[in-house]
Amino acid sequence: RKKVAMSRSVRKQKAAPVVEENVEDEERVEEEATYDEVEKLETVGITAVDIAKLKGAGIFTIAGIKMQTKKDLSLIKGFSEAKVDKIVDAALKIDSTSFITATEAREQRKKVIRLNTGSEQLNALLGGGIETMAITEVFGEFRTGKTQLCHTLCVTSQLPLDVGGGNGKVAFIDTEGTFRPERIVPVAERFGVDPSDTLDNIIVARAYTHEHQLNLIMEVAAKMAEDQFR
Repeated sequence: RKKVAMSRSVRKQKAAPVVEENVEDEERVEEEATYDEVEKLETVGITAVDIAKLKGAGIFTIAGIKMQTKKDLSLIKGFSEAKVDKIVDAALKIDSTSFITATEAREQRKKVIRLNTGSEQLNALLGGGIETMAITEVFGEFRTGKTQLCHTLCVTSQLPLDVGGGNGKVAFIDTEGTFRPERIVPVAERFGVDPSDTLDNIIVARAYTHEHQLNLIMEVAAKMAEDQFR
C-alpha cells in the first residue's frame, strides 16, 4: 500500500531515534494483526477446490470458518455434512483457541489501536479515540457530524501510530450516497498528509440494498485478509 507521507513541518518535530522506534512499533502491530488464511487448510488435508468454495462464500480466514454454524456451511454448494465436519475439524487443528486466561485477554487488548477522531474532546470521552478490532455505532440527528466523522476517520486511520493513526487502509461502504472524496482533501491537509496518497488508500463502494451490502462486506473480507485495513 502507499504510505501516507507526513509534511515537512511535521517531520521536523520528530527526532530520528523516536521515528525509528515508531517504525518498529508499526511493524510489530502489523505482524500481530495478521490472520490465518483459509489456504492453510491445505496443510491439514482440505482440497484447493473446497477452499475455493469457502472463498466463494465469503470465508477467507480460519476465524471465518469458526464464526459459521455447520448448518450455514452445509448451504455451500457441494458441501455434505461429512465434508463440513472435516473442514471444521481441520480449522480447529490450525486454530484451537478456546478459553484463555484474563492475563492473555489483557495482552490481546494491547493490540487495540485508538484512532484519532479529529476532536480532542471526543477522543477524551472515548478514552483515546475509536477502537479498532470492534464495531462502533454512531447515531444522531441530521447534520450532527456523523458523515464528517467518517470522512475524518478515513484520514486518521492512515496516519502513523504515534500521532493517533492506524497505519492502515480504509474500506468505505456507502449506503446513503454521502461519501465525498473532495471532503477528504481538506482533512488530509489539516493533518499534514498528501491528499492524493490518502485517497489512493481508500476503497469505496455504494450499497443499494441490504443484500448488496452483505455481498460487499463479503467482497471486502478478501481484501482485509490480504492487506491491513482499520
